[in-house]
Amino acid sequence: MGRLFFLVLKLLLTLLILGTALWGGGFLYFRLPGAMAGVAAIGFGLAGLAGLVGIWTSDVRLPLGFAVLFIGLLSWWNGFKPSHDRDWIPELARLPTIAREGDVLTVSNLRDFRWRSEEDYDQRWETRRYDLSKITGTDIFLSYWAGESIAHLLVSFTFSDQAPLTFSVEIRREKGEEYSALAGFFRSYEMAYVAADERDIVGLRTNARHEDTRLYRLTASPAQSRDLLLAYVEDVNELAARPRWYNTLMTNCTTVVYHLVGTVAPEWKFSLPLDPRVLLSGYLAGYLQQIGALRQDIPLDELTRRARISDKARTLSLDDPDFSAKIREGVPAARP
Repeated sequence: MGRLFFLVLKLLLTLLILGTALWGGGFLYFRLPGAMAGVAAIGFGLAGLAGLVGIWTSDVRLPLGFAVLFIGLLSWWNGFKPSHDRDWIPELARLPTIAREGDVLTVSNLRDFRWRSEEDYDQRWETRRYDLSKITGTDIFLSYWAGESIAHLLVSFTFSDQAPLTFSVEIRREKGEEYSALAGFFRSYEMAYVAADERDIVGLRTNARHEDTRLYRLTASPAQSRDLLLAYVEDVNELAARPRWYNTLMTNCTTVVYHLVGTVAPEWKFSLPLDPRVLLSGYLAGYLQQIGALRQDIPLDELTRRARISDKARTLSLDDPDFSAKIREGVPAARP
């Protein structure tokens, strides 16, 4: 029995060392400059290998040495702090803030760019007011650029008297910085909210990037939509006051929204189960239909077919004031 216990313990320690070596090597590779990054990552991996040898040869000095090295790396990790003060790319240069006075929301730094291509655009930042008593519902856009597994999520609040207000959770890139999903695990990017006109944020994906963008109308009532919008207001302002890191797995365009919905779901008496489709965001529509957030009287394949708006959007001018209404033509309503 004693031998079995020590065998299981060694196996657990082996998995622990492998995990920490992989994480530490990745952190060094993505956070150190130039050739030093690869050398340091390999060196840390070799230290982890030495720790494994120590586990199975009962030489405790080797795993203890690796543990000390890992603790030092964690100390360095904790020294990385997010910031709002960097040389950001123009479309993420400003963060929105939202003031509330009664039922009126005033959104500052609302983005309303006009995109001719990803590199050619007119910059426009605005202040707009929205009346919470005029909110009619909530729609989502899922925009696909590399297969069906992953999509970018946009959440859009509709109003009876004006164009929708759309939010996106973004990686806040600096000028000259490229995105890497792996680097996003290692405090490489800050998170940003974008509050925007649909002609900007949807048009960027349909017309400039030529992504496969799909529009789904949620079954959320005006009251539920109001609750969710106010949850956005609180988090948008919190982020503007205190920067935070983007994380590819834990703090991304879907998990942030999942958390926001979770803060108001108890008031709706609405179940929000954990599901892999929250992470594999390309399949989010199936999850939403399963929990009743999308119409269940229309098969998902048909909903998805009618949700595709990219071809339609590309026939429209992004200066068209009826852009939002026109892309919704033919998309199933929120309720029968």
